Amino acid sequence: MKLISALIGCSLLLGMGACTQTSTSQDYTNFVNPFIGTGGHGHTYPGVVVPNGMIQPSPDTRIYQWDACSGYYYDDATINGFSHTHLSGTGCGDYGDVLLMPTVGEQDYHAMGTESQQMAYASAFSHQNEEAQPGYYSVMLDRYQVKAELTATKRAAIHRYTFPESAEAGFILDFDYSLQRQKNEEMELEVISDTEIRGRKKTVYWAFDQYINFYAKFSKPFTYTMVTDSMALDEGGPLLPTAKVLLHFNTKANEEVYVKVGISAVDMEGARKNVEAEIPEWDFEGVRNAARASWNNYLSKIDIDTDDKDQKIMFYTALYHTGMQPNLFTDVDGRYLGMDLKTHQGDVNEPMYTIFSLWDTFRAYHPLMTIIDPDLNEAFIRSLIQKHREGGVFPMWELAGNYTGTMIGYHAVPVVVDAYMKGYRDFDVNEAYKACLRVAEYDTTGIKCPPLVLPHLMPQAKYWKNKIGYVPCDKDNEAVAKALEYAYNDWCISVFAESLGDVANHDKYAKFAEGYKTYFDPTTRFMRGLDSEGNWRTPFSPRSSTHRSDDYCEGTAWQWTWFVPHQIDGLVELMGGREGFINKLDSLFTADSSLEGEMTSADISGLIGQYAHGNEPSHHIIHMYNYVDQPYKTQELVDSVLHTLYFNDPNGLSGNEDCGQMSAWYILNAMGFYQVCPGNPVYSIGRPLFNKATVNLKDGKKFTVIAKNNSRENKYIQSMVLNGKALDKPFFTHQDIVNGGTLELTMGDQIKK
Repeated sequence: MKLISALIGCSLLLGMGACTQTSTSQDYTNFVNPFIGTGGHGHTYPGVVVPNGMIQPSPDTRIYQWDACSGYYYDDATINGFSHTHLSGTGCGDYGDVLLMPTVGEQDYHAMGTESQQMAYASAFSHQNEEAQPGYYSVMLDRYQVKAELTATKRAAIHRYTFPESAEAGFILDFDYSLQRQKNEEMELEVISDTEIRGRKKTVYWAFDQYINFYAKFSKPFTYTMVTDSMALDEGGPLLPTAKVLLHFNTKANEEVYVKVGISAVDMEGARKNVEAEIPEWDFEGVRNAARASWNNYLSKIDIDTDDKDQKIMFYTALYHTGMQPNLFTDVDGRYLGMDLKTHQGDVNEPMYTIFSLWDTFRAYHPLMTIIDPDLNEAFIRSLIQKHREGGVFPMWELAGNYTGTMIGYHAVPVVVDAYMKGYRDFDVNEAYKACLRVAEYDTTGIKCPPLVLPHLMPQAKYWKNKIGYVPCDKDNEAVAKALEYAYNDWCISVFAESLGDVANHDKYAKFAEGYKTYFDPTTRFMRGLDSEGNWRTPFSPRSSTHRSDDYCEGTAWQWTWFVPHQIDGLVELMGGREGFINKLDSLFTADSSLEGEMTSADISGLIGQYAHGNEPSHHIIHMYNYVDQPYKTQELVDSVLHTLYFNDPNGLSGNEDCGQMSAWYILNAMGFYQVCPGNPVYSIGRPLFNKATVNLKDGKKFTVIAKNNSRENKYIQSMVLNGKALDKPFFTHQDIVNGGTLELTMGDQIKK
């Protein structure tokens, strides 16, 4: 793969010039490897997006199953084409809209069967002839001997294809295609001139009502064949609606043909306006350079000092992954599709966003954003508040203006409360507070979502929590996990209420915040399912897992027992005090890593004992040692995760990237700290990876973490000094960051207890 050698050797293979740096400027994109996470189960894609962009042109190598969530899997050897919408790091698949594939020779589009990962027109390719960098992707399609290149703006993409000489050159624009073979419930495709095509469709899959509109403009006139006859994937199978355009033209040797594509969730006219406003000319290099510049601006928020090139690549790739979503959802004319599935006239300068994987991202991604771009994080909160207004409730996992009801908890609440408690309040605070109270109650009225989604968006667990004070395991699925997250969410509401002077709701939700105590079994010393008669669920094994169909959520009792980020002192007390807590926490990291059950969750990965770094419920646990005066264990374990569970490799992530969360954990911990409890603006100090890390704050101030005597062996902190004042505890506040200054950590190879 050319990218890796280019990154290491600073060669010209990426077509970006030499990697020379000056003291005044740095091309941060040289240190991004978009292939990290495209193997294993990272589920990232290597194609093009600008920071928080609406459009994501990227190659699709497979269609079905878990490792097709982003459309691209590194081990595959063929490409189906280049579609324009993609999700990064998710555990569910969707999107893959408006597939374009250049062809030379006979255009084959026959059905390949329901089991095939390939389209009939797929082409072989080699990673040796594939390049990726922020804002640019290219590959040689071996079957057609066509070089494909992609770049993009926020709302539009431009493709450049270099063809061989041929009287049978062309494209296949496959509009009925999508990842996971979604149901095409509505579909319209129109050739409006010999250089223009547009279309609209509604698909039904993870998002029950996903609307996509596109407008494509070609630099070369074409003749065409429209394919609209229904087709069956298998002989004798059901007929499925078809919408493809086969384009035909002649090409000279090395002739470049350009395609501009705009998309919109509103209508085809919106898609046309998007591309015409953002890519008025055929200036591929200009768009590419602008995309690169936008990424350099995003990546420049943090500077690091390290001699380890792999670590530098891993860090800036992680930062790159955090910028891939949430995605812009407002057209260039200010219109957007609301949660009520109606078109709304908004403000292009106050845009809406989509893709809120809140169960994942409340933990580290949004706290990171409060540090590096609090204004953008406030914009996300304003979007969430508007979604509450239009749809009736805060979303759990919002996708393309749809409630999906995916995952558990009501984690828009900590996103709001964490920002508020850090002083970022550029949103309607009163409406946000009302939305927090609304989402915590069991009330199915007034919510605009499909009937099948409603029981997940508003689960029975909320009813039982509010009615009897706990969630019985015989009344709802994943009862323990839901109840533990509700307790934390309700603590956030109690903090919000107290700040606003709402004493009654503060008291109410502070009581709910202690609900975790109900599930602690002092005999087994785990959080366990409790039925409506007050009996523990039996049989019980702390390593038992039945994916999405037990008392936990993508985890076991080993992982979920620790989800009390808001009252660690209370959990310590439950476990018999400091020594009992430490012994139990030690056992988490030394226990046998085996799982029990016929349908164990594949999300339980990246195991150290029973600690599972590959999934989010474990992400705060390592820092719990700091709360019981054993910071050296936090330092040891952070060091272990940073060095053994993140790699500069396609299989470089220990689990799904999850829309920036897995990367945000790495960024914060590599800098030397982590926020254990969003809503409480305090950071826990771990083990800094770099000699120096500097956050370039929005007002020109800087917050710098310096690790003196730093080395692979010197992983233990000997002393901590913040702005010249010694720290006796491994914690500091968000205000310390905002004020600017320096945290100096002196490292050594000896444990300091």
